[in-house]
Amino acid sequence: MLKVWGRITSINVLKVVWTIRELGLPFERVDVGGAFGGLDTPGYGALNPNRRIPTLDDDGFILWESNAIVRYLAARYGAGSLWPEDPRERGLSDRWMEWQNVEFSPAMVPAFMQLIRTPPEKRNQAAIEQSVARAAQVAMVLEQSLAGQDHVGGSRFTMGDVVAGCAVDRWLGLPIEHPHVPNIRAWHERISARPSAQGLLKQPLQ
Repeated sequence: MLKVWGRITSINVLKVVWTIRELGLPFERVDVGGAFGGLDTPGYGALNPNRRIPTLDDDGFILWESNAIVRYLAARYGAGSLWPEDPRERGLSDRWMEWQNVEFSPAMVPAFMQLIRTPPEKRNQAAIEQSVARAAQVAMVLEQSLAGQDHVGGSRFTMGDVVAGCAVDRWLGLPIEHPHVPNIRAWHERISARPSAQGLLKQPLQ
């Protein structure tokens, strides 16, 4: 059985759990990180030398880095569904995983950290405003791409929707003024309605 280390309030753990649920695989999750601690123990360090979450154990195969875990699970257990067999379709899905990691999350996360995890009296308003503006700008790339298609890679739900979807769900939940993004909002509604996403997306931010 799969085992995942990491608290569910982590967006990176969320990606992995959603992927596993989408694939219908049994798994166990262990709360570590944040208020749970445990990342500095010798045992966890042996699993993940970066001492971050998530970490996956698949029958003794240990893997860390959330997007790598999602790709691995999709390739091993979801070929033809989460993992498109056609290289071009897979590439269209995969690029949004890179977009999330390289473009969108770096733009959005400073606002998230300031607004959700920093006491009001300690917040950096300039950093918030800069992050909000940059995330809105980057989000328009996805908004335009979703025009005329249901999912990030085309007509089907794939691994790219999981990874980009977790980040966009967090962005839409921020108490900020969002740009007009009807395509993103319609897509977010579609993916949030999936049984595998219930209890994961559209939750209060922590």
